[in-house]
Amino acid sequence: MPLAQLITPQQLAERLDAPKLVILDCRFALEDVDYGQRSYAQGHITGAHFADLDRDLSGPVSKGRTGRHPLPDAQRLVARLRDWGLDNDSEVVLYDDGPGAFAARAWWLLVWLGKRSGVAILDGGLKAWHAAHLPLSLDPPPKREGNFKGEPDARLLIDADHLGKRLGSSDLTLIDARALPRFRGEVEPIDPVAGHIPGAQCAAFTDNLGADGRFLPAEQLKQRFAEKLAGRAPEQLVSYCGSGVTACHNLFALALAGYPLGKLYAGSWSEWINDPEHGVATGE
Repeated sequence: MPLAQLITPQQLAERLDAPKLVILDCRFALEDVDYGQRSYAQGHITGAHFADLDRDLSGPVSKGRTGRHPLPDAQRLVARLRDWGLDNDSEVVLYDDGPGAFAARAWWLLVWLGKRSGVAILDGGLKAWHAAHLPLSLDPPPKREGNFKGEPDARLLIDADHLGKRLGSSDLTLIDARALPRFRGEVEPIDPVAGHIPGAQCAAFTDNLGADGRFLPAEQLKQRFAEKLAGRAPEQLVSYCGSGVTACHNLFALALAGYPLGKLYAGSWSEWINDPEHGVATGE
């Protein structure tokens, strides 16, 4: 079974009664941290549990040490997944408002914990669900304790020290999921320093999507990343962004395209700039 999977609103609607189905609503807004919980309370896909980026899918922020969304404690996340009814053989569907950035973060965390099959992102998210004229629910999901057992896989990560030592190596493909103006350092609406990690290429996560907000076909995604890889081994690719969230969107898109999973620099730009010894580049 492929590592990255998509599901359409119609396909999900037909599977809502599946006994092993776990749905996670991952809606979030950086500028309004209560947006997701509030939106969930106003209506969600039947049976969905709410997975909050800050509270569930990230760990505590340590100013001057971590990025804005450090990885959660693995066993705490495992316990939370069990609270949501997850078993190792569960079928999981993840969604957010549409672009898939927060859903992709949840996908990567599940992969990190060893859940390598049966996990799909709702293509187009809740926007596509609405476009298909499918209903929402106000009812809480049924309570069921799962038995999921997961262990974090350190091979999927790279830290700042190891990344710094690899900068400039001929086999490294370093991609930045932020929009081009932020990558260039022309604007920086969130972090105190503008620019990008030296040697990185801009690969804005939004370019994984078509005009309809759904993921591009696998062949188009394959070509998009082939241009970034330029013949280098995809296993050596490192993905980062502002805080380790949209970087997961690129890793999901790479997997959709059939590439092996690269590494995530989870601390990303917001952690990188904590160290004044780290290089900062601007422009392209």
